[in-house]
Amino acid sequence: MLELDAITTLALASILLLLGQAIVNNVSILKRLCIPAPVIGGLCFAILVAVLDSTHILKIKLDSEFLQNFFMLAFFTTIGLGASLKLLRLGGKVLIIYFVFCGILATFQNIIGVSLSKVLNIPPLLGLTAGSMSMEGGHGNAAAYGKTLETLGVDSAVTAALAAATLGLVAGGLIGGPVVRYLIKKFDLKPEQAENSKLDYSEVTYNENLHSRMNPTTVFLVQFTIITVCMAVGTYIGNSFTDLTGINIPVYVGAMFVAVIIRNISDYGNLNLIDMKITNQVSDVSLSLFLSIALMSIKLTEIYQLALPLTVIVLVQIVFIVLFSVFVVFRALGKNYDAAVMIGGFIGHGLGATPNAMANLDVITKKFGASPKAYLIVPVVGAFLIDLLGVPIVTLFINMFK
Repeated sequence: MLELDAITTLALASILLLLGQAIVNNVSILKRLCIPAPVIGGLCFAILVAVLDSTHILKIKLDSEFLQNFFMLAFFTTIGLGASLKLLRLGGKVLIIYFVFCGILATFQNIIGVSLSKVLNIPPLLGLTAGSMSMEGGHGNAAAYGKTLETLGVDSAVTAALAAATLGLVAGGLIGGPVVRYLIKKFDLKPEQAENSKLDYSEVTYNENLHSRMNPTTVFLVQFTIITVCMAVGTYIGNSFTDLTGINIPVYVGAMFVAVIIRNISDYGNLNLIDMKITNQVSDVSLSLFLSIALMSIKLTEIYQLALPLTVIVLVQIVFIVLFSVFVVFRALGKNYDAAVMIGGFIGHGLGATPNAMANLDVITKKFGASPKAYLIVPVVGAFLIDLLGVPIVTLFINMFK
């Protein structure tokens, strides 16, 4: 067995990210379909590991848990630092509609899991492992609720849920971009508010006021300090909340919540401490490395070994979210360019994780144009609000079928 420590794993993730970018840039179909570079690089490594393992040539073990958590925390902290309350007016009614549809999606994902479990002759709770706990909930919720199901007597619930979440994560990264591209081309959609394009993270400028008071190194150090303090305080708050209430929340929620507070204290107190250009660069690197590490760490052999009934359920979930997004959610959100871009986010976190959603948005907006509304609504709902509906919905279904 070849065991790679955290530093080597990070170095490998960086190389795979660059490799993925090179592949996307040189393979026209991947570029045309808007496949994120971290997904390509990470999957290439995951396939190599699976082949080496299945042929008994070599087992490769990565030390990736800390790195994934760190870059996930850093990414969501930067998203929080970009969430000025002054921008919330951009959300309005569309944010509520998007939020409600996330709840509807979670409900249908569990209905699909339970219904197909009966058809495929497996226990309903086992079917739920391929429901919203692993699809919309992602790996964190999959592991947490999987343990709950195992205490209720469902053997291998954690493995099944994590395998389903992994397959969903891959699918969310692969199909989100192409679906949005299809909608944009089919309805000839264009960005409607070109004058607001600078609100998109990829277009923000340096904070000239901050740079006039400090040298570039100090400005970067201030941003780095703000991000790490938000990560530390937010993690403590999130863990304390879980310990006090027993309700499991993603660790990044606390960090993002603290970052939102810091951003708005800076705005309304005229402190002018946040440089969104630097913050955006940290965000891009953190998101890309998180996805690269997450994809290269997945065990494709476990997906292969996943029981056929669960595989069928996950595939049905994928088909359902695409049809639901294209024929229902897209139209309800306004059937415009912003709605199409938000579909990329909806599919991304609806099948795996909010970083996947943001990666889909990033690829689409860089190719077709900015969507400030999507960049506001998707992370706010995906990171903050989605569990407000997801937790009680999953809990309800578990209690109904335990």
